[in-house]
Amino acid sequence: MVITKRWAVFLTAVGVWTWVIWPRFGLAIWQDGRSFADGRPTSFLLIHAVLIGASLVIGTTVGVLGVKAWRKS
Repeated sequence: MVITKRWAVFLTAVGVWTWVIWPRFGLAIWQDGRSFADGRPTSFLLIHAVLIGASLVIGTTVGVLGVKAWRKS
């Protein structure tokens, strides 16, 4: 499969965007009053941590594919 430079740039931008947005969202979730009860993490925090982690993995994968496609084209 051949990926054009335009798509390679798009995929790389998606990977970068993921790393710009999700850590900031993670900080907002961490600071949210629903994240801890009696000093212990709640399901609200744990579910969002899993979602953020999965999004970062997917975004990183997409970004790496974009960079590799850019180098090959």
